[in-house]
Amino acid sequence: MSEIKKHVEKLHAQIDDLRYRYHVLNDPEVTDAMYDGLMDELRKIEHEHPELVTKDSPTQRVAGIPLDKFEKITHTVTQWSFDDAFSEEDVVDWEERNLNYFEKETGHRPKDIEYVCELKIDGLHMVLTYENGELVTAATRGDGKVGENVTQNIKTILSVPLKLNICHSDRLKGVEESLIIEGEVWLDRKMLEKINVEREKHGEQLFANPRNAAAGTIRQLDAKIVSARKLSLTTYDISAGEIIPSQEQELKRLKALGFATDSHWKVCKNLQEVFAFHNEWKKKKDSQPFWIDGVVIKTNQKKYQEQLGYTGKSPRWAIAYKFPAEQGTTKIKEVYVQVGRTGALTPVALMEPVSLAGSTVTHATLHNFDEIERLGVKVGDMVVVEKAGDIIPKVVRVLEKMRTGDEKSIKRPTKCPVCGNDVEKKSDSVALYCLNKNCYAKELENIIHFVSKSAFDIDHCGEKIVEQLLNVGLIKDAADLFTLTVGDLEPLERFAEKSAQNLVEAVAKAKYITFARFINALGITHVGEETAEDLAIQFGTLEKLMVVDKEKLLQINGIGERMAEALVDYFADKNNQKFIEKLLNNGVKISAVHKKTGKLSGQTFVLTGTLESMSRDEAKEKIKELGGEISESVSKKTTAVIVGAEPGSKYDKAKKLGVKVLEEKEFLIYVK
Repeated sequence: MSEIKKHVEKLHAQIDDLRYRYHVLNDPEVTDAMYDGLMDELRKIEHEHPELVTKDSPTQRVAGIPLDKFEKITHTVTQWSFDDAFSEEDVVDWEERNLNYFEKETGHRPKDIEYVCELKIDGLHMVLTYENGELVTAATRGDGKVGENVTQNIKTILSVPLKLNICHSDRLKGVEESLIIEGEVWLDRKMLEKINVEREKHGEQLFANPRNAAAGTIRQLDAKIVSARKLSLTTYDISAGEIIPSQEQELKRLKALGFATDSHWKVCKNLQEVFAFHNEWKKKKDSQPFWIDGVVIKTNQKKYQEQLGYTGKSPRWAIAYKFPAEQGTTKIKEVYVQVGRTGALTPVALMEPVSLAGSTVTHATLHNFDEIERLGVKVGDMVVVEKAGDIIPKVVRVLEKMRTGDEKSIKRPTKCPVCGNDVEKKSDSVALYCLNKNCYAKELENIIHFVSKSAFDIDHCGEKIVEQLLNVGLIKDAADLFTLTVGDLEPLERFAEKSAQNLVEAVAKAKYITFARFINALGITHVGEETAEDLAIQFGTLEKLMVVDKEKLLQINGIGERMAEALVDYFADKNNQKFIEKLLNNGVKISAVHKKTGKLSGQTFVLTGTLESMSRDEAKEKIKELGGEISESVSKKTTAVIVGAEPGSKYDKAKKLGVKVLEEKEFLIYVK
């Protein structure tokens, strides 16, 4: 199990790195295909070992963080991403999981489920908000909760209606009040060629693919540039404002409102028809002006969508069936070793540039030195590389018949390439690890995690700044960040008075932190955001958590043997104790957690259907404020089920179990 956990940690690090470069930095050498395979591998491991699932797992979150160039917009509807399938077997498994879910929740398996297949356009996800029928804001997906306000740029796209086609009957239904539309912004293939010709003339870096170009265009501050590139928007979802009984009718409704929709979608009665649609478009995916990287399969009936609901980051009722991964051949020029936060050594191949699915790649993972021996890889080899979802591509085969005799063997290191200390292979792992607890590479990664958005969230303190501060000796660990002054920073490269002041102010602001984020910032093995929140609620203060024993930890839902051991070991380590003491001495203030109490304390509620006077999220917050708890499933322990318009199977299950049912008006009286 330890070997599997370490492999999962490696997957996390690689996937998160690529997600950041793809969604935040808009790196032209990164595409979906690079990490689809790794994500698929991670999902399968987590399915077999659910105890390894953490809130900070790439499968649990939606990939991406908003850039600082634009005003932030908080989404009123969470922006989800789809899980991926790579084979017919994966899609069959997805359907079976859903049927099992129905059976568990309702006691039967529906036999009338239909699917809508839509082309998966490779563009930039966009969220449009209309008030009284007029476009108010347009925002990127961002991290799923907060995106970038790109309204002015979106207004330049001719396929985006500034005012909806709303008739009298629509007004009676309240459509004019608020409507949220989702779609994909994309760039025509021919326009991409034209843009790249101009960029080449001016010595600028070429866009690798239409998605990269669309994202780069939308992030332009000058709307004239956006207008000139003639982007398009294809819509596929009304996520708030109207209740429509099926995905098929929703697509028709979007067209009636004045939006462009892809006309190739199809209703399929079963998976055989789904597979036929996928196979058809796999052959003619290059026939459209936009790039297509797969087919999105959605459960057609909205009543079943509601019953299936969502996992931590994805809808159960939909899945993206990707087209096959692409391969290419190239030559390995060099192999170097990376050192991660855990001290694991990962060999990486530097290759001659190779184009795969529209992206130019120059690096490929070799995973570990056992894998190098298994493949028989040498420097100078011609190899086959594959982008089946890896963070960076992977080497899958050596073309031995192409060897010239000049190839050089790759030696297994005995010393850490960063600090020079000894390395060893642990008995339960295939990876080599640096034995130096104070290794520079480890500390660098620890501090980068410490300042990240899920931890202390220190603005103006990116990876390069952290590295610079370590190199010049201004900090030895993350706690030293809180002692920095403007005078310390001004003499450094990249810093002037204003930038130095910005960082010092950001650090000062970050001193005040919630208990959950503080726990996450410590970087304890196996402990991510979700577990940190559970621990914060359970113990309330740092003092109580630091003296907890393993037995008490094991009583907390979601904490297993290894995680409990990791927590106890962390707080028992004198170096960690000194680090925490140093943080507190340097001014870090942790807000204690107090579980809310009120008239609903000890009561558990389930919500189903659409509420009129408030959203379901608002209703949940109201219950929590009064000390109540929320559950996603109905049981005999449920206090009451709150029912809105068009309730799902939870309403039927409540009646079957004799659980109290509250209509919306009754609920409002109940919580008054």
